[in-house]
Amino acid sequence: MFNIAIVGAGPAGLSAAITARQRGREALVISRADQRGWLARAERIDNYPGLPAVSGPQLLAALREHAARMGAQFMDGLVQQILPMGDAYALSVGSDFVQARRVILCMGARQPRLLPGEDALLGRGVSYCGTCDGMLYRGKAVAVVAESAEAVHEAGFLAGLAAHVRYFGKPDPALDPRVEVIDARPEAILGEDRVLALRASGVDYETDGVFIFRDAVALSALLPGLLHDGPFIRVDRAMRTSLPGVFAAGDCAGKPLQAVKAAGEGCIAALSACE
Repeated sequence: MFNIAIVGAGPAGLSAAITARQRGREALVISRADQRGWLARAERIDNYPGLPAVSGPQLLAALREHAARMGAQFMDGLVQQILPMGDAYALSVGSDFVQARRVILCMGARQPRLLPGEDALLGRGVSYCGTCDGMLYRGKAVAVVAESAEAVHEAGFLAGLAAHVRYFGKPDPALDPRVEVIDARPEAILGEDRVLALRASGVDYETDGVFIFRDAVALSALLPGLLHDGPFIRVDRAMRTSLPGVFAAGDCAGKPLQAVKAAGEGCIAALSACE
């Protein structure tokens, strides 16, 4: 059980980790190993105080080193869902679960565009974790919507359980030979009480389940009851969200989308979480 789990390793998340450690709290930073945000691709940043003309990768590396020296812990992976557990939260990271008393969301502003029917059928045939839910489809047909690199591995895992796996994405030599590759664009998930089919490029493919693998998770699927305004999480000046013990900072908490603003909000969120 960690004192604070921080989702995201940008300026907001790393600033939050530094502040939490200064207050003597255990801080776990969870993020993908491969940074894909705009900051990781920025060649030059001129408005971060004290570090003129720093590149995005240089700034991220300096912040991460600072947090590590302060004693922050790190975990690679995509947080797929956060569930309340009394006065704590459980975070699903791939096939693992992490528990924390407080959660700070710092995962940036990127929000995926959901397929029609995806939100309504979540938990009724739509899943984001093959390891978690694959056993439910033993001997059945499943579809894999491949929007991230992990889809190749997950499709192979599902091929060992399901009777038939259709992979909607570009062919990949690393794919399990039991997986049927369909190079078509998914358009909608069909069904009322349960998933019945996946529509791709105008064709309906019958299936018992749809597994979607992306580089980001929609707010509506991440944490039940979390209020948001469009693509941003609703917070107050103390970076508190609509849920007790959950805070948000940085790009996911609203504009301006600036590294210096994110770092300041991460500090505030950590102070609030520590209190």
